[in-house]
Amino acid sequence: MTTPIAPIGAISALTPTAGVAAPTGAGPAGGASFADALGRGFDAVQGAQSNADGLAVQAASGQLTDPSQYTIAATQAALMTQMATTLESKAVTAFNTIMGMQA
Repeated sequence: MTTPIAPIGAISALTPTAGVAAPTGAGPAGGASFADALGRGFDAVQGAQSNADGLAVQAASGQLTDPSQYTIAATQAALMTQMATTLESKAVTAFNTIMGMQA
């Protein structure tokens, strides 16, 4: 039996887990560092892709009772991947702009 896919929620502020010390390089307000936030984002993309892959296997084998679950998961994974790729492109552009200012 498969579990239904939860709806996509609103984006909230990234904060460290309660009781866990702030990582090295954390911002002045005690928030997570950019690298940690980026890592969690990429982990979320990988999780969405794994979920879509699992549902695709279930759909192909006839075990998936609701094919819309796979469609939603695949679309969510594709959108998350597209967003991660766009973020990477913008970060590289920003880096190149900053490095160009030093010349």
